[in-house]
Amino acid sequence: MSETKTYAYFEGKFVPIEDAKVNIMTHAFLYGTAVFEGIRAYWNDKQEEMYIFRLREHIERLFDSMKILDLSLKYSIDELCKLAVELVKRNAPRTDTYIRPSAYKAAQRIGPGLHDNPSEFCMFTVPFGDYFHGAPGLKVQISSWRRVEDNAIPARGKIVGAYANTALAKTDAVRAGFDDCIVLSENGHVSEGSAMNLFMVRQGKLITTPVSANILEGITRASVMEIAEAEFGWKTEVREIDRSELYLADELFFSGTGAQVTPVIEVDRRRIGTGDVGAISAKIKDTYLQICRGEMPKYNRWLTPVYKGTKVGATRS
Repeated sequence: MSETKTYAYFEGKFVPIEDAKVNIMTHAFLYGTAVFEGIRAYWNDKQEEMYIFRLREHIERLFDSMKILDLSLKYSIDELCKLAVELVKRNAPRTDTYIRPSAYKAAQRIGPGLHDNPSEFCMFTVPFGDYFHGAPGLKVQISSWRRVEDNAIPARGKIVGAYANTALAKTDAVRAGFDDCIVLSENGHVSEGSAMNLFMVRQGKLITTPVSANILEGITRASVMEIAEAEFGWKTEVREIDRSELYLADELFFSGTGAQVTPVIEVDRRRIGTGDVGAISAKIKDTYLQICRGEMPKYNRWLTPVYKGTKVGATRS
């Protein structure tokens, strides 16, 4: 195989990405019966090292999502972690990279049932820079679409079909001239962004919405809470947030694998705080990125080293 090929892991083997294909009758394609994870690998250009951020925690969450959708795989958590490392090594990127493992219902049949329906697994990587293309602060709207309820499609699982809800909210926001949006739960309280958790700074307190607000139980969210307390002494208050509180906030920011830590400077055309990126948001963002790139050794427990230097790709076959 050519050394320039990009590989995926597909149904039990490493194959060129163009060969990783599913039949149009595959259940996951017809009914959205799949779960996935979004994982970032960070390239440290100065040290020429690649790190995967909180790999095991993401794979553990994949298994939690699988429980919700009645999926089961022949792989253990440790085995999937090793597969992720091996795939990044084979593709040998020298830039920030997105890793997407997916488990899915693989029956080729009509009918939405999860029972008597085999599970399969795949994983691919793509280069992945700034989710918001370098915007220093986002202008967002409150979406007219409500977040899916736990008793409808649980938002704590990364269920593929549920992201139609995200697509509707995000698309309307962008078409209306905003960068993204904030969605509310059915009871009218703040849930999260289109595909990221939300933090608010108000009256000197760092606040985020609870897991009962139909949010994804974010790994970046948990990381931010730990960083805020350990590095700056800011303990996060977890509680419901009203829509109108957002307008009165001193600072807002999103957190997530894609978003990383991204400040929000305007909601519904109302300026947040001074209208500039706030000091707390900036400090957390900068610290988070330093950790992801291996520049704060005390947090190396969150990083899985993949390779160092230019001698990569040797494991290709």
